[in-house]
Amino acid sequence: DFQEQQKRRAVDNSIRSMKLGGVALEGEAKERFNEIRLRLAELMTKFMNNVQDATKDFTLTIDDAELMKDVPASPKAMWAQAHEDHLTKEMTDSNEETEAAKIDPDIGPWRITLDGPSYINAMQFISDRPTREVIYRAFTTRASEHNGEDKNNVKIAGIPNFAERSLAAKMAPSIEAVKDLAELIAEKALPAAYSELEEITEYAREKGGEEYAELEKLMPWDVAFWSERYREDKFAVTKEELRPYFALPNVLNGLFGLAGRLFGVSIRPADGEVDVWHEDVRYFHVYDVTSDEKIASFFLDPYSRPSNKRGGAWMSVCLGKSANLKRDIPVAYLNCNGSPPVGDVPSLMTYAEVRTLFHEFGHGMQHMLTKADVGSVSGIRGVEWDAVELPSQFMENFLYDKKTIFGFAKHYETGEPLPEEIFDKLLKQKTFSAGLMLMRQLYLGQMDMELHSSFDPENESIFDVQRRMAEKYQPHNLPLEGDRFLCAFTHIFSGGYSAGYYSYKWAEVMSADAFGAFEEAGLDNEDEVQKIGKKFRETVLSLGGAVEASEVFRLFRGRDPSPDALLRHNGLL
Repeated sequence: DFQEQQKRRAVDNSIRSMKLGGVALEGEAKERFNEIRLRLAELMTKFMNNVQDATKDFTLTIDDAELMKDVPASPKAMWAQAHEDHLTKEMTDSNEETEAAKIDPDIGPWRITLDGPSYINAMQFISDRPTREVIYRAFTTRASEHNGEDKNNVKIAGIPNFAERSLAAKMAPSIEAVKDLAELIAEKALPAAYSELEEITEYAREKGGEEYAELEKLMPWDVAFWSERYREDKFAVTKEELRPYFALPNVLNGLFGLAGRLFGVSIRPADGEVDVWHEDVRYFHVYDVTSDEKIASFFLDPYSRPSNKRGGAWMSVCLGKSANLKRDIPVAYLNCNGSPPVGDVPSLMTYAEVRTLFHEFGHGMQHMLTKADVGSVSGIRGVEWDAVELPSQFMENFLYDKKTIFGFAKHYETGEPLPEEIFDKLLKQKTFSAGLMLMRQLYLGQMDMELHSSFDPENESIFDVQRRMAEKYQPHNLPLEGDRFLCAFTHIFSGGYSAGYYSYKWAEVMSADAFGAFEEAGLDNEDEVQKIGKKFRETVLSLGGAVEASEVFRLFRGRDPSPDALLRHNGLL
Protein backbone atom coordinates (compact mmCIF):
# COMPACT_ATOMS: atom_id res chain seq x y z
CA ASP A 1 0.00 0.00 0.00
CA PHE A 2 1.33 3.43 -1.01
CA GLN A 3 0.77 4.98 2.41
CA GLU A 4 2.99 2.38 4.06
CA GLN A 5 5.49 2.50 1.20
CA GLN A 6 6.12 6.23 1.53
CA LYS A 7 6.47 5.98 5.32
CA ARG A 8 8.99 3.18 4.94
CA ARG A 9 10.90 5.17 2.33
CA ALA A 10 11.05 8.21 4.65
CA VAL A 11 12.38 6.07 7.51
CA ASP A 12 14.93 4.33 5.25
CA ASN A 13 16.19 7.70 3.98
CA SER A 14 16.52 9.00 7.52
CA ILE A 15 18.42 5.93 8.73
CA ARG A 16 20.77 6.02 5.74
CA SER A 17 21.44 9.72 6.31
CA MET A 18 22.30 9.08 9.96
CA LYS A 19 24.61 6.18 9.09
CA LEU A 20 26.43 8.27 6.50
CA GLY A 21 26.67 10.99 9.13
CA GLY A 22 28.58 8.65 11.45
CA VAL A 23 25.83 7.92 13.97
CA ALA A 24 27.14 4.40 14.58
CA LEU A 25 30.65 5.55 15.47
CA GLU A 26 31.87 5.74 19.04
CA GLY A 27 34.90 6.99 20.99
CA GLU A 28 38.00 8.06 19.08
CA ALA A 29 36.51 7.11 15.70
CA LYS A 30 33.54 9.41 16.26
CA GLU A 31 35.77 12.26 17.42
CA ARG A 32 38.05 11.85 14.42
CA PHE A 33 35.09 11.65 12.04
CA ASN A 34 33.65 14.91 13.38
CA GLU A 35 37.05 16.61 13.29
CA ILE A 36 37.47 15.72 9.63
CA ARG A 37 33.91 16.78 8.80
CA LEU A 38 34.49 20.20 10.37
CA ARG A 39 37.84 20.48 8.60
CA LEU A 40 36.23 19.64 5.27
CA ALA A 41 33.60 22.34 5.80
CA GLU A 42 36.40 24.83 6.43
CA LEU A 43 38.31 23.66 3.36
CA MET A 44 35.26 23.89 1.09
CA THR A 45 34.67 27.46 2.20
CA LYS A 46 38.37 28.25 1.78
CA PHE A 47 38.38 26.66 -1.68
CA MET A 48 35.43 28.77 -2.80
CA ASN A 49 37.00 31.92 -1.36
CA ASN A 50 40.34 31.18 -3.05
CA VAL A 51 38.61 30.76 -6.42
CA GLN A 52 36.59 33.95 -5.94
CA ASP A 53 39.72 35.89 -4.94
CA ALA A 54 41.70 34.53 -7.90
CA THR A 55 38.83 35.36 -10.24
CA LYS A 56 38.73 38.94 -8.94
CA ASP A 57 42.51 39.35 -9.05
CA PHE A 58 42.76 39.11 -12.83
CA THR A 59 41.64 41.96 -15.07
CA LEU A 60 42.62 42.93 -18.58
CA THR A 61 41.92 46.50 -19.68
CA ILE A 62 41.76 47.03 -23.44
CA ASP A 63 41.84 50.50 -24.95
CA ASP A 64 42.55 49.53 -28.56
CA ALA A 65 39.20 49.73 -30.39
CA GLU A 66 40.63 47.60 -33.20
CA LEU A 67 40.58 44.58 -30.86
CA MET A 68 36.84 45.13 -30.33
CA LYS A 69 35.80 45.66 -33.93
CA ASP A 70 33.88 42.37 -34.27
CA VAL A 71 32.45 42.20 -30.74
CA PRO A 72 28.65 42.61 -30.39
CA ALA A 73 27.22 45.56 -28.49
CA SER A 74 26.17 43.62 -25.40
CA PRO A 75 29.64 42.31 -24.35
CA LYS A 76 31.21 45.69 -25.10
CA ALA A 77 28.63 47.40 -22.91
CA MET A 78 29.32 44.88 -20.11
CA TRP A 79 33.10 45.44 -20.27
CA ALA A 80 32.73 49.24 -20.51
CA GLN A 81 30.47 49.18 -17.46
CA ALA A 82 33.05 47.05 -15.61
CA HIS A 83 35.73 49.67 -16.31
CA GLU A 84 33.42 52.47 -15.21
CA ASP A 85 32.62 50.60 -11.97
CA HIS A 86 36.35 50.09 -11.37
CA LEU A 87 37.06 53.82 -11.76
CA THR A 88 34.17 54.68 -9.44
CA LYS A 89 35.50 52.28 -6.80
CA GLU A 90 39.01 53.73 -7.08
CA MET A 91 37.65 57.24 -6.50
CA THR A 92 35.53 56.08 -3.58
CA ASP A 93 38.50 54.30 -1.99
CA SER A 94 40.65 57.44 -2.33
CA ASN A 95 37.84 59.67 -1.01
CA GLU A 96 37.68 61.67 -4.23
CA GLU A 97 34.38 63.51 -4.63
CA THR A 98 34.39 63.78 -8.43
CA GLU A 99 32.33 61.23 -10.35
CA ALA A 100 33.95 58.73 -12.69
CA ALA A 101 33.55 59.54 -16.37
CA LYS A 102 30.90 57.63 -18.31
CA ILE A 103 32.49 55.06 -20.59
CA ASP A 104 31.20 54.85 -24.15
CA PRO A 105 30.88 51.13 -25.02
CA ASP A 106 31.94 51.85 -28.60
CA ILE A 107 35.08 53.78 -27.61
CA GLY A 108 36.22 52.07 -24.40
CA PRO A 109 38.29 51.32 -22.44
CA TRP A 110 36.93 47.84 -21.72
CA ARG A 111 37.72 45.83 -18.60
CA ILE A 112 37.63 42.04 -18.99
CA THR A 113 37.51 39.77 -15.94
CA LEU A 114 37.34 36.02 -15.36
CA ASP A 115 33.70 36.06 -14.21
CA GLY A 116 31.69 33.58 -16.27
CA PRO A 117 29.82 35.95 -18.64
CA SER A 118 32.90 38.12 -19.20
CA TYR A 119 35.20 35.14 -19.90
CA ILE A 120 32.76 33.31 -22.19
CA ASN A 121 32.09 36.40 -24.28
CA ALA A 122 35.82 37.09 -24.58
CA MET A 123 36.47 33.56 -25.83
CA GLN A 124 33.60 33.71 -28.31
CA PHE A 125 33.93 37.22 -29.73
CA ILE A 126 37.44 38.71 -29.41
CA SER A 127 39.15 38.00 -32.72
CA ASP A 128 42.71 38.74 -31.54
CA ARG A 129 44.40 35.41 -30.73
CA PRO A 130 47.08 36.71 -28.30
CA THR A 131 44.38 38.46 -26.25
CA ARG A 132 42.29 35.30 -26.08
CA GLU A 133 45.35 33.28 -25.09
CA VAL A 134 46.14 35.59 -22.16
CA ILE A 135 42.57 35.36 -20.88
CA TYR A 136 42.37 31.59 -21.41
CA ARG A 137 45.63 30.86 -19.59
CA ALA A 138 44.57 33.07 -16.68
CA PHE A 139 41.22 31.28 -16.45
CA THR A 140 42.68 27.77 -16.48
CA THR A 141 45.29 28.55 -13.81
CA ARG A 142 43.08 30.27 -11.22
CA ALA A 143 43.82 29.44 -7.56
CA SER A 144 46.59 27.04 -8.59
CA GLU A 145 48.10 26.30 -5.18
CA HIS A 146 47.15 22.70 -4.38
CA ASN A 147 46.30 21.29 -0.95
CA GLY A 148 46.32 17.49 -0.78
CA GLU A 149 43.76 16.93 1.97
CA ASP A 150 41.02 14.51 0.96
CA LYS A 151 37.69 13.17 2.22
CA ASN A 152 39.10 10.20 4.14
CA ASN A 153 36.46 10.46 6.86
CA VAL A 154 34.29 8.10 4.81
CA LYS A 155 36.76 5.28 5.49
CA ILE A 156 36.21 5.78 9.20
CA ALA A 157 32.47 5.35 8.57
CA GLY A 158 33.13 2.00 6.89
CA ILE A 159 32.77 3.20 3.28
CA PRO A 160 35.64 2.53 0.82
CA ASN A 161 35.71 6.01 -0.73
CA PHE A 162 33.76 9.23 -1.06
CA ALA A 163 32.17 8.21 -4.36
CA GLU A 164 30.53 5.21 -2.68
CA ARG A 165 29.17 7.52 0.02
CA SER A 166 27.81 9.92 -2.59
CA LEU A 167 26.10 7.17 -4.61
CA ALA A 168 24.47 5.69 -1.51
CA ALA A 169 21.81 8.41 -1.74
CA LYS A 170 21.56 8.53 -5.55
CA MET A 171 19.83 6.56 -8.27
CA ALA A 172 23.02 5.30 -9.95
CA PRO A 173 23.64 1.85 -8.44
CA SER A 174 27.45 1.89 -8.59
CA ILE A 175 30.59 3.64 -9.80
CA GLU A 176 30.82 1.06 -12.56
CA ALA A 177 27.30 1.88 -13.76
CA VAL A 178 28.27 5.56 -14.08
CA LYS A 179 31.43 4.64 -15.99
CA ASP A 180 29.53 2.22 -18.24
CA LEU A 181 27.05 4.91 -19.23
CA ALA A 182 29.87 7.35 -19.98
CA GLU A 183 31.62 4.81 -22.19
CA LEU A 184 28.40 3.93 -23.99
CA ILE A 185 27.78 7.59 -24.85
CA ALA A 186 31.46 8.23 -25.68
CA GLU A 187 31.43 5.40 -28.23
CA LYS A 188 29.08 7.50 -30.37
CA ALA A 189 30.06 11.00 -29.26
CA LEU A 190 33.87 10.82 -29.62
CA PRO A 191 33.94 10.18 -33.39
CA ALA A 192 31.43 13.03 -33.77
CA ALA A 193 33.62 15.32 -31.64
CA TYR A 194 36.65 14.64 -33.86
CA SER A 195 34.57 15.34 -36.96
CA GLU A 196 33.00 18.52 -35.52
CA LEU A 197 36.37 19.92 -34.44
CA GLU A 198 37.83 19.23 -37.88
CA GLU A 199 34.88 21.07 -39.50
CA ILE A 200 35.46 24.07 -37.23
CA THR A 201 39.22 23.96 -37.92
CA GLU A 202 38.66 23.81 -41.67
CA TYR A 203 36.30 26.77 -41.41
CA ALA A 204 38.96 28.74 -39.50
CA ARG A 205 41.54 27.93 -42.18
CA GLU A 206 39.14 29.13 -44.86
CA LYS A 207 37.92 32.30 -43.15
CA GLY A 208 40.73 33.27 -40.79
CA GLY A 209 43.28 34.61 -43.25
CA GLU A 210 47.02 33.88 -43.27
CA GLU A 211 47.17 33.39 -39.51
CA TYR A 212 45.04 30.26 -39.76
CA ALA A 213 45.55 29.11 -43.36
CA GLU A 214 48.32 26.61 -42.61
CA LEU A 215 47.29 25.88 -39.02
CA GLU A 216 47.56 22.17 -38.16
CA LYS A 217 45.17 22.39 -35.20
CA LEU A 218 43.27 25.02 -33.26
CA MET A 219 44.56 25.92 -29.82
CA PRO A 220 42.16 25.72 -26.85
CA TRP A 221 41.62 29.49 -26.92
CA ASP A 222 40.60 29.27 -30.60
CA VAL A 223 37.86 26.65 -30.41
CA ALA A 224 35.05 28.68 -28.82
CA PHE A 225 35.73 31.67 -31.11
CA TRP A 226 35.64 29.72 -34.36
CA SER A 227 32.82 27.47 -33.23
CA GLU A 228 30.69 30.57 -32.67
CA ARG A 229 31.63 32.04 -36.09
CA TYR A 230 30.81 28.71 -37.79
CA ARG A 231 27.47 28.46 -35.97
CA GLU A 232 26.56 32.03 -36.91
CA ASP A 233 27.48 31.45 -40.54
CA LYS A 234 25.67 28.15 -40.78
CA PHE A 235 22.31 28.72 -39.09
CA ALA A 236 22.38 31.44 -36.49
CA VAL A 237 19.16 32.88 -35.16
CA THR A 238 19.66 36.05 -33.18
CA LYS A 239 17.96 36.67 -29.87
CA GLU A 240 16.35 39.79 -31.27
CA GLU A 241 14.88 37.86 -34.21
CA LEU A 242 13.09 35.52 -31.82
CA ARG A 243 11.93 37.88 -29.09
CA PRO A 244 8.77 39.23 -30.82
CA TYR A 245 7.43 35.66 -31.10
CA PHE A 246 7.88 34.87 -27.42
CA ALA A 247 5.82 37.42 -25.49
CA LEU A 248 5.40 36.12 -21.93
CA PRO A 249 1.56 36.10 -21.97
CA ASN A 250 1.60 33.90 -25.09
CA VAL A 251 4.32 31.65 -23.67
CA LEU A 252 2.34 31.13 -20.47
CA ASN A 253 -0.78 30.28 -22.45
CA GLY A 254 1.22 27.71 -24.42
CA LEU A 255 2.89 26.28 -21.32
CA PHE A 256 -0.37 25.98 -19.38
CA GLY A 257 -2.08 24.48 -22.43
CA LEU A 258 0.68 21.88 -22.68
CA ALA A 259 0.27 21.04 -18.99
CA GLY A 260 -3.44 20.57 -19.63
CA ARG A 261 -2.84 18.23 -22.57
CA LEU A 262 -0.21 16.15 -20.80
CA PHE A 263 -1.20 16.14 -17.16
CA GLY A 264 -4.93 16.86 -17.11
CA VAL A 265 -4.69 20.12 -15.14
CA SER A 266 -6.16 23.57 -15.58
CA ILE A 267 -4.10 26.57 -14.43
CA ARG A 268 -6.05 29.70 -13.55
CA PRO A 269 -4.88 33.16 -12.45
CA ALA A 270 -5.51 34.01 -8.79
CA ASP A 271 -3.78 37.39 -8.60
CA GLY A 272 -4.84 39.43 -5.58
CA GLU A 273 -5.82 36.45 -3.44
CA VAL A 274 -2.55 36.51 -1.50
CA ASP A 275 0.13 39.08 -0.68
CA VAL A 276 3.14 39.14 -3.00
CA TRP A 277 6.64 40.57 -2.48
CA HIS A 278 6.69 42.58 -5.73
CA GLU A 279 4.14 43.89 -8.17
CA ASP A 280 5.65 41.70 -10.93
CA VAL A 281 4.75 38.49 -9.07
CA ARG A 282 1.78 36.46 -10.32
CA TYR A 283 -0.24 33.85 -8.39
CA PHE A 284 -2.01 30.83 -9.90
CA HIS A 285 -4.16 27.89 -8.81
CA VAL A 286 -3.87 24.42 -10.33
CA TYR A 287 -7.07 22.39 -10.79
CA ASP A 288 -7.56 18.77 -11.75
CA VAL A 289 -9.54 18.79 -14.99
CA THR A 290 -11.55 15.66 -14.20
CA SER A 291 -12.75 16.66 -10.72
CA ASP A 292 -12.34 20.46 -11.02
CA GLU A 293 -10.76 20.26 -7.57
CA LYS A 294 -8.02 22.73 -6.63
CA ILE A 295 -4.90 20.65 -6.03
CA ALA A 296 -2.02 23.18 -5.87
CA SER A 297 -0.96 26.80 -6.25
CA PHE A 298 2.19 28.62 -7.28
CA PHE A 299 3.83 32.04 -7.38
CA LEU A 300 5.60 33.13 -10.58
CA ASP A 301 8.25 35.85 -10.33
CA PRO A 302 9.28 36.08 -14.00
CA TYR A 303 11.50 39.14 -14.42
CA SER A 304 15.05 40.17 -13.66
CA ARG A 305 15.52 42.81 -10.93
CA PRO A 306 19.30 43.18 -10.55
CA SER A 307 19.05 45.55 -7.59
CA ASN A 308 17.28 43.14 -5.24
CA LYS A 309 16.97 39.68 -6.83
CA ARG A 310 19.73 37.14 -7.32
CA GLY A 311 20.47 35.82 -10.78
CA GLY A 312 19.58 32.43 -12.22
CA ALA A 313 16.31 30.54 -12.01
CA TRP A 314 14.93 28.17 -9.42
CA MET A 315 11.87 26.39 -8.10
CA SER A 316 11.53 26.29 -4.34
CA VAL A 317 8.96 24.97 -1.89
CA CYS A 318 6.57 27.39 -0.25
CA LEU A 319 4.30 24.75 1.30
CA GLY A 320 4.72 21.00 0.95
CA LYS A 321 1.98 18.41 1.09
CA SER A 322 1.85 16.85 4.56
CA ALA A 323 -0.75 14.67 6.30
CA ASN A 324 0.79 15.40 9.70
CA LEU A 325 0.49 19.14 9.16
CA LYS A 326 -2.94 18.75 7.50
CA ARG A 327 -1.71 20.44 4.32
CA ASP A 328 -3.37 19.13 1.15
CA ILE A 329 -2.50 22.00 -1.22
CA PRO A 330 1.20 22.24 -2.06
CA VAL A 331 2.46 25.69 -3.08
CA ALA A 332 5.58 26.42 -5.14
CA TYR A 333 7.73 29.43 -5.96
CA LEU A 334 8.84 29.65 -9.60
CA ASN A 335 11.59 32.25 -10.02
CA CYS A 336 13.12 33.33 -13.32
CA ASN A 337 15.21 36.28 -14.45
CA GLY A 338 13.58 37.00 -17.78
CA SER A 339 13.44 40.22 -19.77
CA PRO A 340 10.97 42.65 -18.14
CA PRO A 341 8.28 44.51 -20.11
CA VAL A 342 9.17 47.97 -21.41
CA GLY A 343 6.39 50.55 -21.43
CA ASP A 344 3.41 49.09 -23.25
CA VAL A 345 5.47 46.29 -24.78
CA PRO A 346 5.10 42.97 -22.92
CA SER A 347 8.05 40.89 -21.79
CA LEU A 348 9.65 39.64 -25.02
CA MET A 349 11.62 36.55 -24.10
CA THR A 350 14.73 35.01 -25.59
CA TYR A 351 14.53 31.34 -26.54
CA ALA A 352 16.82 30.54 -23.61
CA GLU A 353 14.44 32.32 -21.24
CA VAL A 354 11.50 30.32 -22.59
CA ARG A 355 13.48 27.11 -22.07
CA THR A 356 14.29 28.17 -18.50
CA LEU A 357 10.62 28.82 -17.75
CA PHE A 358 9.62 25.37 -19.09
CA HIS A 359 12.45 23.83 -17.04
CA GLU A 360 11.42 25.39 -13.73
CA PHE A 361 7.76 24.62 -14.43
CA GLY A 362 8.73 20.93 -14.73
CA HIS A 363 10.22 21.06 -11.23
CA GLY A 364 7.08 22.82 -10.06
CA MET A 365 4.80 20.12 -11.49
CA GLN A 366 6.65 17.41 -9.55
CA HIS A 367 6.15 19.39 -6.36
CA MET A 368 2.53 20.33 -7.02
CA LEU A 369 1.14 17.09 -8.49
CA THR A 370 2.51 14.79 -5.80
CA LYS A 371 0.21 12.34 -4.10
CA ALA A 372 2.76 11.60 -1.37
CA ASP A 373 1.78 13.22 1.93
CA VAL A 374 4.71 12.21 4.12
CA GLY A 375 6.58 15.50 4.21
CA SER A 376 10.16 14.29 3.76
CA VAL A 377 9.32 12.35 0.55
CA SER A 378 6.54 14.55 -0.82
CA GLY A 379 7.03 16.24 -4.20
CA ILE A 380 10.68 16.87 -4.99
CA ARG A 381 11.76 16.06 -1.43
CA GLY A 382 13.55 12.74 -1.18
CA VAL A 383 14.10 12.47 -4.93
CA GLU A 384 17.60 11.21 -5.68
CA TRP A 385 20.03 13.95 -6.76
CA ASP A 386 20.74 12.33 -10.13
CA ALA A 387 17.01 12.00 -10.93
CA VAL A 388 15.65 15.34 -9.76
CA GLU A 389 16.21 17.02 -13.15
CA LEU A 390 14.07 14.44 -15.00
CA PRO A 391 10.76 16.39 -15.09
CA SER A 392 12.45 19.75 -15.74
CA GLN A 393 14.60 18.57 -18.64
CA PHE A 394 11.64 16.56 -19.92
CA MET A 395 9.57 19.74 -20.33
CA GLU A 396 12.34 21.41 -22.34
CA ASN A 397 11.99 18.76 -25.06
CA PHE A 398 8.58 20.11 -26.04
CA LEU A 399 10.21 23.33 -27.26
CA TYR A 400 11.42 21.29 -30.22
CA ASP A 401 7.92 19.89 -30.86
CA LYS A 402 6.34 21.76 -33.76
CA LYS A 403 2.76 21.47 -32.47
CA THR A 404 3.72 22.91 -29.09
CA ILE A 405 5.84 25.77 -30.43
CA PHE A 406 3.42 26.85 -33.15
CA GLY A 407 0.63 26.81 -30.60
CA PHE A 408 2.02 29.90 -28.89
CA ALA A 409 4.97 31.37 -30.86
CA LYS A 410 3.14 34.25 -32.51
CA HIS A 411 4.32 37.80 -33.17
CA TYR A 412 3.11 39.96 -30.31
CA GLU A 413 1.93 42.74 -32.65
CA THR A 414 0.76 41.01 -35.82
CA GLY A 415 -0.19 37.56 -34.53
CA GLU A 416 1.87 35.98 -37.34
CA PRO A 417 3.29 32.54 -36.42
CA LEU A 418 7.01 31.90 -36.06
CA PRO A 419 8.44 31.47 -39.59
CA GLU A 420 9.10 27.84 -40.51
CA GLU A 421 12.69 28.57 -41.51
CA ILE A 422 13.48 29.98 -38.06
CA PHE A 423 12.03 26.89 -36.38
CA ASP A 424 14.14 24.69 -38.69
CA LYS A 425 17.25 26.63 -37.62
CA LEU A 426 16.37 26.07 -33.96
CA LEU A 427 16.17 22.33 -34.60
CA LYS A 428 19.55 22.32 -36.35
CA GLN A 429 21.15 24.44 -33.61
CA LYS A 430 20.21 21.80 -31.06
CA THR A 431 22.64 19.28 -32.55
CA PHE A 432 25.43 21.72 -33.41
CA SER A 433 28.71 20.56 -31.82
CA ALA A 434 26.75 17.96 -29.83
CA GLY A 435 29.67 15.53 -29.83
CA LEU A 436 32.08 18.14 -28.47
CA MET A 437 29.66 19.17 -25.73
CA LEU A 438 28.84 15.60 -24.71
CA MET A 439 32.51 14.66 -24.49
CA ARG A 440 33.24 17.75 -22.37
CA GLN A 441 30.52 16.76 -19.88
CA LEU A 442 31.70 13.15 -19.80
CA TYR A 443 35.28 14.33 -19.19
CA LEU A 444 34.27 16.47 -16.22
CA GLY A 445 31.96 13.81 -14.78
CA GLN A 446 34.46 10.98 -15.04
CA MET A 447 37.32 13.11 -13.73
CA ASP A 448 35.17 13.92 -10.70
CA MET A 449 34.30 10.25 -10.17
CA GLU A 450 37.91 9.11 -10.57
CA LEU A 451 39.16 11.68 -8.06
CA HIS A 452 36.57 10.61 -5.48
CA SER A 453 36.94 6.86 -5.98
CA SER A 454 40.43 5.88 -7.14
CA PHE A 455 42.75 8.84 -6.53
CA ASP A 456 45.79 7.98 -4.41
CA PRO A 457 47.77 11.11 -3.44
CA GLU A 458 50.75 8.92 -2.51
CA ASN A 459 51.24 7.84 -6.12
CA GLU A 460 49.90 10.64 -8.33
CA SER A 461 48.71 14.24 -8.30
CA ILE A 462 45.22 15.45 -9.13
CA PHE A 463 46.69 16.77 -12.38
CA ASP A 464 47.83 13.25 -13.31
CA VAL A 465 44.19 12.18 -12.94
CA GLN A 466 43.10 15.15 -15.04
CA ARG A 467 45.56 14.17 -17.78
CA ARG A 468 44.50 10.53 -17.68
CA MET A 469 40.81 11.41 -18.01
CA ALA A 470 41.53 13.97 -20.73
CA GLU A 471 43.40 11.36 -22.79
CA LYS A 472 40.28 9.19 -22.66
CA TYR A 473 37.51 11.77 -23.05
CA GLN A 474 39.26 14.79 -24.65
CA PRO A 475 41.91 13.25 -26.96
CA HIS A 476 40.72 15.56 -29.75
CA ASN A 477 41.33 18.69 -27.66
CA LEU A 478 43.79 17.91 -24.87
CA PRO A 479 44.31 20.58 -22.19
CA LEU A 480 47.66 22.35 -22.10
CA GLU A 481 50.46 20.97 -19.96
CA GLY A 482 50.06 23.79 -17.42
CA ASP A 483 46.25 23.58 -17.25
CA ARG A 484 45.10 23.83 -13.62
CA PHE A 485 41.34 23.93 -14.21
CA LEU A 486 40.80 21.54 -11.29
CA CYS A 487 41.98 24.21 -8.87
CA ALA A 488 38.84 26.18 -9.69
CA PHE A 489 36.37 23.31 -10.22
CA THR A 490 34.02 24.63 -7.54
CA HIS A 491 31.16 22.30 -8.52
CA ILE A 492 32.93 19.26 -7.13
CA PHE A 493 35.09 20.77 -4.38
CA SER A 494 32.74 23.28 -2.80
CA GLY A 495 29.46 23.21 -4.68
CA GLY A 496 27.82 19.96 -3.58
CA TYR A 497 28.59 17.94 -6.72
CA SER A 498 31.41 15.80 -5.29
CA ALA A 499 31.14 12.43 -7.06
CA GLY A 500 27.91 13.79 -8.49
CA TYR A 501 28.83 15.80 -11.58
CA TYR A 502 27.77 12.80 -13.70
CA SER A 503 24.19 13.57 -12.56
CA TYR A 504 23.72 16.11 -15.35
CA LYS A 505 24.03 13.44 -18.03
CA TRP A 506 22.35 10.69 -15.98
CA ALA A 507 19.18 12.79 -15.65
CA GLU A 508 19.39 13.90 -19.28
CA VAL A 509 19.40 10.27 -20.40
CA MET A 510 16.22 9.71 -18.37
CA SER A 511 14.46 12.86 -19.59
CA ALA A 512 15.27 12.15 -23.25
CA ASP A 513 14.10 8.55 -22.86
CA ALA A 514 10.88 9.71 -21.17
CA PHE A 515 10.21 12.09 -24.07
CA GLY A 516 11.02 9.21 -26.40
CA ALA A 517 7.83 7.49 -25.22
CA PHE A 518 5.84 10.33 -26.80
CA GLU A 519 7.95 10.25 -29.97
CA GLU A 520 7.39 6.52 -30.37
CA ALA A 521 3.64 6.95 -30.04
CA GLY A 522 3.67 9.96 -32.39
CA LEU A 523 3.59 13.55 -31.19
CA ASP A 524 0.69 14.22 -33.56
CA ASN A 525 -1.35 11.38 -32.06
CA GLU A 526 -3.28 13.44 -29.51
CA ASP A 527 -5.01 10.50 -27.85
CA GLU A 528 -1.69 8.73 -27.25
CA VAL A 529 0.02 11.93 -26.11
CA GLN A 530 -2.66 12.46 -23.48
CA LYS A 531 -2.55 8.81 -22.43
CA ILE A 532 1.23 8.81 -21.97
CA GLY A 533 1.11 12.24 -20.31
CA LYS A 534 -1.38 10.88 -17.77
CA LYS A 535 0.99 7.98 -17.07
CA PHE A 536 3.89 10.42 -16.60
CA ARG A 537 1.79 12.34 -14.07
CA GLU A 538 0.78 9.16 -12.22
CA THR A 539 4.40 7.99 -11.93
CA VAL A 540 7.17 10.59 -12.21
CA LEU A 541 5.15 13.57 -11.00
CA SER A 542 2.87 11.88 -8.45
CA LEU A 543 5.24 9.50 -6.68
CA GLY A 544 8.09 11.99 -6.21
CA GLY A 545 10.55 10.94 -3.53
CA ALA A 546 8.20 8.34 -2.05
CA VAL A 547 9.45 5.61 -4.42
CA GLU A 548 13.00 4.94 -5.61
CA ALA A 549 13.71 6.82 -8.83
CA SER A 550 14.74 3.67 -10.69
CA GLU A 551 11.40 2.03 -9.83
CA VAL A 552 9.47 5.20 -10.76
CA PHE A 553 11.11 5.22 -14.18
CA ARG A 554 10.37 1.53 -14.73
CA LEU A 555 6.72 2.14 -13.80
CA PHE A 556 6.53 4.83 -16.47
CA ARG A 557 8.67 3.35 -19.24
CA GLY A 558 8.37 -0.36 -18.49
CA ARG A 559 12.16 -0.76 -18.45
CA ASP A 560 15.40 0.85 -17.29
CA PRO A 561 16.59 4.07 -18.98
CA SER A 562 18.37 3.81 -22.34
CA PRO A 563 20.71 6.47 -23.79
CA ASP A 564 19.42 5.89 -27.32
CA ALA A 565 16.95 8.80 -27.24
CA LEU A 566 19.62 11.20 -25.95
CA LEU A 567 21.99 10.15 -28.71
CA ARG A 568 19.22 10.48 -31.30
CA HIS A 569 18.26 13.95 -30.06
CA ASN A 570 21.91 14.96 -30.42
CA GLY A 571 22.10 13.64 -33.98
CA LEU A 572 24.41 10.76 -33.02
CA LEU A 573 22.15 7.85 -33.94
